[in-house]
Amino acid sequence: MTAQENTRAARAAAAFVAAHGAPTRAVVANIGRAGARVVLVGKDGTMGDVIVPDTAAGESLVAEVSGLEAADWDRETTAATRIGSRHRAKMAARTRG
Repeated sequence: MTAQENTRAARAAAAFVAAHGAPTRAVVANIGRAGARVVLVGKDGTMGDVIVPDTAAGESLVAEVSGLEAADWDRETTAATRIGSRHRAKMAARTRG
């Protein structure tokens, strides 16, 4: 991860924490050649994400940004997630083609 990419990802994650509360859960998932996705679940249940070059960069991001805590898609993280109507409509549109 370049310094610029690292700074951009850290700023985005920090802004998410500021907007949606700490602790924010962060689930790092490999997405293949594209890198890794750090899914953020704010204290208020809002979801967001940050794309980084690989899982090591994602784990580093979680350790670096104050207010993030490493998480898995376990019962607690899933239960903390609040999916709004706009997000549901967006996902439904993708399945309809």
